[in-house]
Amino acid sequence: MEAIAKLNNCPTSPRKMRLVVDLIRGERVEKALYILKYTNKEAATKVEKLLLSAIKNWEVKNEGQSTEDAQLYVKYISVDGGRQLKRLRPAPQGRGYRIRKRSNHVTLVVDSKIVEPQTN
Repeated sequence: MEAIAKLNNCPTSPRKMRLVVDLIRGERVEKALYILKYTNKEAATKVEKLLLSAIKNWEVKNEGQSTEDAQLYVKYISVDGGRQLKRLRPAPQGRGYRIRKRSNHVTLVVDSKIVEPQTN
């Protein structure tokens, strides 16, 4: 059974976040946590907290099962653009340059590789 965690309006550009997210797509949860811990980017700490949240959500859904036995992996992770704060920076000769402060939304789905038997 899968578990979902979302991070909305994270004040990082989507492009920078996708660099980190692409490192852990499809990886096992333990390996993904190691990768994020030792990645030297600011976005890695935010994705690490999101992954830990998804693991806790999975534990709540599946009481009595351990995460090691379930072989959790990152099933789906995506980064979408969020809202933009638009600002003006003074420029020469009375002009103004537009600055767009970007944000993003991250959606993470964790699932187990072990298939549960169906009960009817």
